[in-house]
Amino acid sequence: MSCSEEAPGYSQFGLFGQSFSLMQLLRLAWALTAVAACFLILLILHNHILREGQLLAGTCEIVTLDRDSSQPRRTIARQTARCACKKGQIAGTTRARPTCVDLGIVGTRQWCEMAPCLDDEGCGLLVNQSGWTCTQPGGRVKTTTVS
Repeated sequence: MSCSEEAPGYSQFGLFGQSFSLMQLLRLAWALTAVAACFLILLILHNHILREGQLLAGTCEIVTLDRDSSQPRRTIARQTARCACKKGQIAGTTRARPTCVDLGIVGTRQWCEMAPCLDDEGCGLLVNQSGWTCTQPGGRVKTTTVS
């Protein structure tokens, strides 16, 4: 067998002036497939990690909630909410839950327009417009101030 003849069972392929055996091409194809699969897995994991910490547009979640009942007949509650509001909206309160409300409500300080109280409660503005009160049918009053 001379140098220019092929060995039995092996095929030669030319590419850019180089010759590759069928086995080398198969190894290259498997390596490229493995790299593509790893890249796809990393992309899926990256998107999942990003999605974990993000809120949907127009939604809110309560981050912290502290209650202080040290004074008789009085409970002071403070909550911090994280919101992802749409354009023209800002974090507010509707039916005693954090939500995104129209930006104009906060600008005019007409808090009762965002319906902050539960359905059976009456809403009233504080005299200095720094918050609102929700009066329950039994006469109990909840006061909320904006800081």
